[in-house]
Amino acid sequence: MVKTVEVALFLCFVQMQVSLGPISAQPTADEVKSLPGLSGPLSSKQYSGYLQASGTIRLHYWFVESQGKPAEDPVLLWLNGGPSCSSISGYLTELGPYWVNSDGKTLSANDFSWNKVANIIFLESPAGVGYSFADSPDYTTNDDKTAENNYLALLDFFKKFPNMAKNDFYITGESYAGIYVPTLAVKVMEGKDEINLKGFAVGNGVLDVALLTETGLQYSYYHGIIGERLWEKLQSSCCKNGACHYLHSKNPECIEAQNEAKYLLQHIGINPYDVTGDCEGSYSQDRNSFSMLSFLGVDSWANPSRSSPGLHSSFLPCVDTTRANSYMNLPQVRAALHIPSSVAQNWTTCNPPLAANYSKQYNSMRSQFKALLPRYRALVYNGDADNICNFLSDQKFVASLNQTELGERRPWVYQGQVAGFVKEYKQVTFMTVKNSGHLVPEITPGPALQMITNFLKAKPQ
Repeated sequence: MVKTVEVALFLCFVQMQVSLGPISAQPTADEVKSLPGLSGPLSSKQYSGYLQASGTIRLHYWFVESQGKPAEDPVLLWLNGGPSCSSISGYLTELGPYWVNSDGKTLSANDFSWNKVANIIFLESPAGVGYSFADSPDYTTNDDKTAENNYLALLDFFKKFPNMAKNDFYITGESYAGIYVPTLAVKVMEGKDEINLKGFAVGNGVLDVALLTETGLQYSYYHGIIGERLWEKLQSSCCKNGACHYLHSKNPECIEAQNEAKYLLQHIGINPYDVTGDCEGSYSQDRNSFSMLSFLGVDSWANPSRSSPGLHSSFLPCVDTTRANSYMNLPQVRAALHIPSSVAQNWTTCNPPLAANYSKQYNSMRSQFKALLPRYRALVYNGDADNICNFLSDQKFVASLNQTELGERRPWVYQGQVAGFVKEYKQVTFMTVKNSGHLVPEITPGPALQMITNFLKAKPQ
């Protein structure tokens, strides 16, 4: 009888160890025990540290477990764009569990955090962004290198967190992540290592440069930013038989008209991220800011120059980055996130010099989407007030993929009100988010959480 009890106790102990195995597999050295400026305990487990990419490249990650069922909920990789903007700004101002307050020192809970329904990896990429680094004085990068390093970092992540390898995995991001997300998804699809990729999502993404150029001017005119005289000049010099050719036009009058439009959009002082919202900071400050289209890698409204005045500005036009910048540079925050003292660089939301030297290799993601859609589901969404990556461009892009339509374009609803419009295809869904801008999870957090939740659960929007 005693032996029977001993055996039973031993089996219970073994079973308990097996159950606890995934938890103990997590990197305890990377665990974030508390966050400066937060009153109270963390709402879920968090980890921060470095992932190995190629050579001397180390990419900083911040991983937050789901507030629901972390062992079962999907894992999301979140990438901000730029190129050269930090995904940690996505944590602190958009979809993370805490938002940094205006004092740059304290945090408030985000009731609409995406980690209500998913585990989230915020990855600072490429090296040189945020606290990610490469020990190479001549380091430069491009779209393919970024995809490769992000892929290697993912492999290292799942080595650190083997308990998450079985969970459904999604790659998500916004803005220039319209390039990052599909190119990384292709790497995962073609890789020999098994990653349980189920789909990907792109918000207000750079998906096709030609479409973005064409529709950006249309969007500006139909939102009252470009006047009738300039619009007629653009139409007469750049368009013929209903087709407009802005991107590669050699017509001097067309180039002149586009340059006039560029100058207007750069200097008028309207918030390009949200044309219906106010411009953070002063009008006089932001009206001289750099062209965000050039910064995003949309290299054109006629002969753009990488040496545009103000390209190395430390701020984004009409966007308050001081809160996140201040918080992330606090010594106690660096310590909490395990940033070594050898990483001397200050944290900034974006790194414009890195963007200026970043080689953009792709004008369209059409071939990547067509390769991915037979195997994975996709969501493309746009805030309808964004004039950086406008909804017309991505709407046209999704339509050009020639996927089987599942119904007519229709409104979707959040809390009894129309929240935007949705067009569903067999493998890809396109959505607009009403009265939202470039940063959908920040501007309209409630609809954004509903949207991503339905996508992850494969429910109709």
